[in-house]
Amino acid sequence: MIGGQVVDIESEGKTVDRQIVEYIHKNKTAALMRACVRTGALLANADSRALVALTAYGDYVGLAFQVVDDVLDEEGTTEQLGKDAGSDRENGKATFPSVCGIEQSKLYAQELIANACRELDSFGAKAETLSALAQFIRTRIPDNQE
Repeated sequence: MIGGQVVDIESEGKTVDRQIVEYIHKNKTAALMRACVRTGALLANADSRALVALTAYGDYVGLAFQVVDDVLDEEGTTEQLGKDAGSDRENGKATFPSVCGIEQSKLYAQELIANACRELDSFGAKAETLSALAQFIRTRIPDNQE
């Protein structure tokens, strides 16, 4: 997470590509979600197959959360966000909308959420809460079209 934060800070105000934005968010938000999910799995004595699936779920859902957060910063209101809307752009932050555009970012978030949910297929009803979490991230996208 520190590496992602360092690259995030070093990228402020600079033109970056999608690879850099992916690196930042995979190593910050996705890393945090991955750690949370893996910790729960390890405490529950998950087998290696389950741990692999849950690790991938954490990566996908963490990255999806960040992509949606980037979109909300562009399209949301200060009241919705609890921070100044547009602050990422004003601060020159490296975001998915800045490198991919809003619509491509929304599509990418949908793809990540679908991938996260697919990782849960083998768990059946035991993964309903994790699936609901992924679906909640989807509802945060403005003008969500399914």
